Amino acid sequence: MNQRRLPVTRIADVVAGELETRILEGSLKPGDRLPAERELAVELGVSRPSLREAIQKLVSKGMLVTRHGGGTVVTDHLDAPFVDPWQQMLSAHPMLHTDLLEFRHMLESQAAGLAAERATAADIERLDAAMAALDAVDVVDIDSNTLSYVDADVAFHQVVAEAAHNVLIGHLTASLLRVIHGHIARNVEHLYARPQRRDQLKAQHHAIWQAIREHKPEEATRAARAHIEFVRQSMADTARDEERRSSALRRLGEPGT
Repeated sequence: MNQRRLPVTRIADVVAGELETRILEGSLKPGDRLPAERELAVELGVSRPSLREAIQKLVSKGMLVTRHGGGTVVTDHLDAPFVDPWQQMLSAHPMLHTDLLEFRHMLESQAAGLAAERATAADIERLDAAMAALDAVDVVDIDSNTLSYVDADVAFHQVVAEAAHNVLIGHLTASLLRVIHGHIARNVEHLYARPQRRDQLKAQHHAIWQAIREHKPEEATRAARAHIEFVRQSMADTARDEERRSSALRRLGEPGT
């Protein structure tokens, strides 16, 4: 009788799988540095040689990079192939902005609905912190804090995406927000020049936050859709205002006008 030999699972493979899972779920993000080798080995309950082998496996896959004197850092291996070309395309083809917002409408409304269904107590705690951080920037002079506000805004939407507990939604949202970071900054400046729209934006974020906290998927989905539609209209208004301003300046420079 032939006995089938069961595959032997190596400790390094298990450790590599654990670290890869943390990267996929967003617990370890691009730019994050792994804890010191001794500390991480103790946390995972493995020997340092096994940990080194696991790290090397992920380095070879492009998910980690080891820097001399700088430790081991998570790369943007999963996001860069999407982000880099699309940032260039958006700069060259402004008509793509409408398509991008349409995609964001689908992605973020789905994320908010799933987050309202699936968010754990820990997710709600992170969401509360993200909302508080956004509100904290909201009450100061936005003219000198635009980038701080944008970072807080992006962080809030990313926490919502991660609370959906869908790996692809989490990574696609992170990539999408990186692509449009500059556009968000310009839009924020436009919105904050108009107090009424500033208040609307704040209310929209609070509506998404509250619906997720209360585990109301339909309300969360509607709130996210309303927010993206508001952003779409605002960006259209911004583009229109910029064109009017450019047109006026051109007239000012023309002789006889």
